[in-house]
Amino acid sequence: MKNIYMIGIGLIGGSFAIDIKNHNPEAVIHGISRKDETLNKALELNLIDKKATLDDLENADLVIVSIPVDATVKLLPTILDKISDNTLVIDAGSTKEAICKGVEHHKRRRNFLACHPIAGTENSGPTAAISGLYKGKTNIICEVEKTTFKLQEKALELFRAIGMRIRYMDPVSHDKHIAYVSHLSHISSFMLGKTVLEKEKNEKDIFDMAGSGFASTVRLAKSSPAMWTPIFNQNKENVIESLEEYINNLQKFKELMQQDNFSEIFNEMESTNYIKQILNGIK
Repeated sequence: MKNIYMIGIGLIGGSFAIDIKNHNPEAVIHGISRKDETLNKALELNLIDKKATLDDLENADLVIVSIPVDATVKLLPTILDKISDNTLVIDAGSTKEAICKGVEHHKRRRNFLACHPIAGTENSGPTAAISGLYKGKTNIICEVEKTTFKLQEKALELFRAIGMRIRYMDPVSHDKHIAYVSHLSHISSFMLGKTVLEKEKNEKDIFDMAGSGFASTVRLAKSSPAMWTPIFNQNKENVIESLEEYINNLQKFKELMQQDNFSEIFNEMESTNYIKQILNGIK
């Protein structure tokens, strides 16, 4: 796959571009973005070799779509209209059901592989791209059976070359599970940041006392609202369900505090410590 077209060249797309170049120096990376300044910065950082437009996609061997999920749903059918019959198109969206439904009847559905690499940072834009972002990370692939086999093979070869682990899942299950392990944690971080910012209006020294625990917990609040608002919109039902369970647990903790029931608080925290065993198994 020599001619690679990146639609979206921020953290996700730019990091893909770096790793693809490291694996295959002969590849030519073409960048597509609605913002010319993004393309200029990507060229300056050597993330891409050339600027391109959607009309150039007929020349693509591989197209990687890493734009907000609402934009992906709208643009993906057009992308599939413009590619050749031998082109592989993959996306990197954090939701999968709406994206898959949007192209389920497209004549080139077999050219599309629905993916979600579980990797990233709180940073965005071309300057956020880093080498090795995907090494050791899980890539969830949905509806693999709907992608033609020869293109599946090409995709898997690429993913393995840059060090990714593969997990297969249906789109509905993906969106339900990811609401708990990703989307909920981002909401928690945003709302913790909001709470502290509101308190800081009256207590100017609060950030002077903030330690590494606060910094790590609120880190995700620096994430791009332009990316995360569409994610919450597309996965609304699952996110609300996860929020309700989270709020119930917070309310229970508050009630135990009000009751001075600190022995039960200890038990709650001790039982939750089991999560260490689970997280220690994630390399």
